Amino acid sequence: MLRDNEGAYPGAAQALHGLKAASKTVVILSNSGRSGEYNAERFTRLGFSRESFDRFVTSGDAAYAVLSQKGMSLPAATRCLTISSGDDRNLADRLGFQHTQDAAEADLVVISGSEAEKIPMQVYADMLRPAAVRQVPAICTNPDIYKLADGTTAPGAGSIATLYQRLGGPVRWFGKPHRDIYEHAMRSVGNPSLSNVVCIGDSIDHDILGAAKFGLDSALVLTGILADLPLKEVDILMTADRKPTFILSAFQ
Repeated sequence: MLRDNEGAYPGAAQALHGLKAASKTVVILSNSGRSGEYNAERFTRLGFSRESFDRFVTSGDAAYAVLSQKGMSLPAATRCLTISSGDDRNLADRLGFQHTQDAAEADLVVISGSEAEKIPMQVYADMLRPAAVRQVPAICTNPDIYKLADGTTAPGAGSIATLYQRLGGPVRWFGKPHRDIYEHAMRSVGNPSLSNVVCIGDSIDHDILGAAKFGLDSALVLTGILADLPLKEVDILMTADRKPTFILSAFQ
């Protein structure tokens, strides 16, 4: 909706400025396992002004908020296997866990990213099977089923987490469309009335479904993966629980 890996979509940065100029509170929600602070800095490097949004909330933030609560925290001796892109181990580091690359000795699996554009899914299956058969719990901090890579799509972290479930392992999901990220985002700006919030995004299965499940209005933006789909096919995807309140051709 806002950007691709190259930079901001045309008009998106100006649209955020316009919302702030109209005295709106702007919270960016991202299915990223990294922290909101890290993503906010990256966001500004892609062409967005830090003054154009109030908070940057990630699924990694939501997971950390839940897992660090009293009574929920795991011991520091927890051996964590992280599946990510770019060797990201942010959540395990924030929680003080030990790192392992061996699923046979892992106490926890964190699935925060995917490199399926170059690593076959069968390799991920073979890597994760020893943990799945032992019912080692997994945390998925990026539910996206697909990712954009090199101008095409590849299986995302959500696909790897789904694979882990098929292998028999239990998964706790964080991020859109799951509730924790919306609760965390709403708390970050003082829990405004649901009727005063609209969620804008280009994913029917994440942005629109997540908003509907939380009781929020939504606006579907026809960019990203949807940009190449005929409108008739987009209509088919918009089932009863994935029906946006508004449709925008672009976020401008």
